[in-house]
Amino acid sequence: MKLKFYITFILSFLAVIATAQETELTATVSKNKLGVNQRLRVQFTINKQGADNFKSPNFTNFKVVGGPSQSVSQSWINGKASFSQSYTYIIEPKRQGEFNIPSASIEIGGKTLQSKPVKIIVTGAVKVPKNPNDPNYIAEQNIHLVAEISKSRPYVGEGIYVEYRLYFSENVGIYDNAITQAPQYNGFWNQEIKLNGVQAKIGEYNGERYRYAVLHKAYLIPTKSGKLTIDPMKMDIVVAVPTGRGDFFGNPITRQVRKDFSSTRKTIQVKGLPLENKPADFTGAVGEFSFDVTLSKNTLKANESSQIKVGVKGKGNLKLFELPSIETPEELEVYAPERKEKVSVGAGGLRGEVFDLYTVVPEYKGKYKIPNTSFSYFNPKEKAYQTITTEDLYVDVLEGKELVAKVDENAVNKQAVKATGNNFRYIQTSSSFATLEKDDFFKSNLFYVLLLLPLLSIPIGIFLAKKKEERDGDIVGNRLRKADKLAKKYLSEAQKQLGKKEAFYEALERALHNYLKAKLSIETSDISREKITLLLQDKKIDNTTISQFIDVLKSSDFARYTPITNLQMEEEYNNAKQVITQLDKQL
Repeated sequence: MKLKFYITFILSFLAVIATAQETELTATVSKNKLGVNQRLRVQFTINKQGADNFKSPNFTNFKVVGGPSQSVSQSWINGKASFSQSYTYIIEPKRQGEFNIPSASIEIGGKTLQSKPVKIIVTGAVKVPKNPNDPNYIAEQNIHLVAEISKSRPYVGEGIYVEYRLYFSENVGIYDNAITQAPQYNGFWNQEIKLNGVQAKIGEYNGERYRYAVLHKAYLIPTKSGKLTIDPMKMDIVVAVPTGRGDFFGNPITRQVRKDFSSTRKTIQVKGLPLENKPADFTGAVGEFSFDVTLSKNTLKANESSQIKVGVKGKGNLKLFELPSIETPEELEVYAPERKEKVSVGAGGLRGEVFDLYTVVPEYKGKYKIPNTSFSYFNPKEKAYQTITTEDLYVDVLEGKELVAKVDENAVNKQAVKATGNNFRYIQTSSSFATLEKDDFFKSNLFYVLLLLPLLSIPIGIFLAKKKEERDGDIVGNRLRKADKLAKKYLSEAQKQLGKKEAFYEALERALHNYLKAKLSIETSDISREKITLLLQDKKIDNTTISQFIDVLKSSDFARYTPITNLQMEEEYNNAKQVITQLDKQL
């Protein structure tokens, strides 16, 4: 009985949770603004099963050219069920103006649900291709690569963000993308911000609802005033576009096309820092900072060291200005400062601390004053310069030599120069040299070294001869060394092009084909990888080595269209070298 009670309770609880989700009928459109000669997709979706008696809206100002097409989607992910049933129409406007697509209705559980009206703006005719169903045209209309700038009129030294977003409508899907031309930031100090994965979000572009993903983000600091431009970023994207047909279950059939997209050129108008009230000690710091000068030890003994830290904390262009220098008494020996940084880039820009460490070593006993130091910076929020001045510091040296007062040179008694008659002599114009010590070659160190050298060369020669004999007898080792040398020979050009993606992979692929030409006496420029596989199998090459060779060829083709690091290129080079060595050993 208890078991039945628990089962009934759990089932009831799950039913309550399942019905707790609000049931709604939503209306979505492919675009909110279109030309009078364009078409629009309208989709009505309900998120609960059991709905019936769907009634479409009255498309008074539109002509229905397709639909309704019905589709059902149901999934179960991580113990959570989801369901959607949709009705799709393709419509085109009859005239220009602002219109509302009225509400649709559907019945479920004895209740009637209605969608919300959707506002549509119809403009004049726009230029369209002869075939509006062309996949390339559909991709252009539904995908936009946009550079978003956080601030278009910053000050010199004021940081801004640039974010490259890929907007894509719900009509299309993104299967693959690669940056083919990275943006150039001329006139900016820049640092890329690493993204933790790429996630699709919902946003608006030109007043229309889109999904978008942030593909690239950078932090920029302008280093000069005036009009600066950010060149476009170009991408190669594989897009899945609808074909207008559906499968057996009513799901739309898509077609993949590869297309190039480019962001627009962005112009930044950089304002110069004001000259009015500019402090004399200003060195270019822009941001919000704090400044301090501290001593690690105030009390010292002679020859005992202390450190003076001159540091700036906060957010701003921490890497682009000089720290103020300190003044110290002559009696303190001060070494050149050591610059240190603890700076990171994040949502708040450049944050952290930069500081100089001065090492001070006193020699004389006494109390010495280090005068105050000032630091000036420009605050872009306040649009004003600000100056921070520290307090005087004192170093108390308890033990050491007593400082002797300096003697006034003007007070020293001057003594007249007396002539002795021998102060000036004639200048000798020639010299004669004689050897002080003479060493005989006989029985010298060099004599004995040359005497014993022939005797020492005999065992060395015997040792080298045995080593050569052992190496000549090592057939397997000689083959490996010969194969390795051959691999280096063919891959020498690819090794020179490491770091240059296009040139490297062209040289790598050319080296592999040249090797096969030389070894198999064939022309490989016009044969497929399958033909190469058969030729190598005929030569009794094991399948593992053949697979490795084909993998290197595939990687060379694929890597030309994807971002590749220098480390990955080195790995590809080593893989190619290894597979040529293995092939040559077996051939």
